[in-house]
Amino acid sequence: MPGNVKAALAKRELMETFRARPDYQQNDYLKWIALAVGPAAKDKRLQQMLEELETGGLFKGEPWTPPTPVTRATSKP
Repeated sequence: MPGNVKAALAKRELMETFRARPDYQQNDYLKWIALAVGPAAKDKRLQQMLEELETGGLFKGEPWTPPTPVTRATSKP
């Protein structure tokens, strides 16, 4: 993870929220920011990611609902 992204997540206390997202979203956010052309575009994408993590319910501008955790039934002896 690039240092500026790590610092921004830490500053806004969003690292745990970022890590709670599925791996594909974490990777996609990082790649999306890295592929932006120019510092202004990279910063704009970083800010969007941070806002989406704070608000919840969005992934790169699209509605997203976290999956419901699956609970496993335990068998009784």
